[in-house]
Amino acid sequence: MSGDEANPFESLQEQIDDAAAYLDVRDDVIDRLKHPERVLELNLSVDMDDGSLGRFTAFRSEFNGDRGPYKGGIRYHPGVTRDEVKALSGWMVYKCAVVDIPYGGGKGGIVIDPSDYSEAEIERVTRSFAEELRPFIGEDTDIPAPDVNTGQREMNWIKDTYETLENTTEPGVVTGKSLEAGGSEGRVEATGRSTMLTAREAFDYLGKEMDGASVAVQGYGNAGHIAAYLIEDLGANIVAVSDSSGAVYAEDGLDARDVKAYKNETGSVTGYPDADEEFANEGLLTLDVDLLVPAALENAIDGDLAPDVEADVIVEAANGPLTPDADDILTDADVHVFPDILANAGGVTVSYFEWVQNRQRFYWTEERVNEELERHIVSAFDDLTTCYEERDVPNFRTAAYVVAIQRVVDAFSDNGNWP
Repeated sequence: MSGDEANPFESLQEQIDDAAAYLDVRDDVIDRLKHPERVLELNLSVDMDDGSLGRFTAFRSEFNGDRGPYKGGIRYHPGVTRDEVKALSGWMVYKCAVVDIPYGGGKGGIVIDPSDYSEAEIERVTRSFAEELRPFIGEDTDIPAPDVNTGQREMNWIKDTYETLENTTEPGVVTGKSLEAGGSEGRVEATGRSTMLTAREAFDYLGKEMDGASVAVQGYGNAGHIAAYLIEDLGANIVAVSDSSGAVYAEDGLDARDVKAYKNETGSVTGYPDADEEFANEGLLTLDVDLLVPAALENAIDGDLAPDVEADVIVEAANGPLTPDADDILTDADVHVFPDILANAGGVTVSYFEWVQNRQRFYWTEERVNEELERHIVSAFDDLTTCYEERDVPNFRTAAYVVAIQRVVDAFSDNGNWP
């Protein structure tokens, strides 16, 4: 992380403080909600294919368990830090609370670039991590899931390692598994679908038309490209998309599914033949569009870039894509930002459905999963906008945190503190 980049953990704490100003909650209780309950730091020693010994730093942060088991993904990325994992685990607490599912928040990560290693090496790293996590995870304690650069494959390995060492069958120990390993229908689309649902509800609430709206999507991985084609299905015009290679733009609109097919074939969106022009990632973030969907990593829009943002509405598919400084600038500019803890909560919501199905050994159709997801996201959106109107908060992010923090505080108060 560069020295001038916002610290994600400090950003989380600032967001909590901003919301706490609108709540009748003691300062010491708020202070408790700004820090993780525990953070595990590991050094994994793993045999490499060439016979050498690889060492990998790994983390698991369990932020708060007042409302249920810790819940959150595991990411593999060279930029993983202790503070990032702490922040992400905190955002998970409030994400679960804002959509009112009975989980706390956790997050994990390994400092690794998966592209530098073979599949066999990634499997050994994953199983080593799972072995170290074994005393801390379980379907009633802490439930990992996929995140950046992890997916069904890694979750299957973690599940298998845990079940083998525990001599049990416990599919609910992780979520985001393949269907054959106990995964849920609708899980792959879930984050993109909740982004679409949030955008749809936002445009309806603001009195804007989605049909014909211009949309730019930064980040064209799982969440970004699914959000793009689902929003396109509502009649919107996807004029620009980007990935780490750069951005492509077409004034009359891109075919969201075809761009993804091109990326799958070539490895990037740049060079897409039906684009009018290409430019750097940052150029996409400042396009004059009706809707901007940041779907990459945190801190994409900071205080320096925010004054140049011309989108009318931002729906955050990524975690923490705006710094607090950017939030303040965009609030003053009347840009409506619908926060990550609602917009991308589809992943954890359908993970909850997967966990319920694992516990019951009874599995739902994709239609039921999508109906239940829509019900949760629409209900959460209504709670957010009611708070925004009744509490006179400055923006929708603060409203979301007010709703979420109050639910966590209520659970803590009802449970009592021990010892």
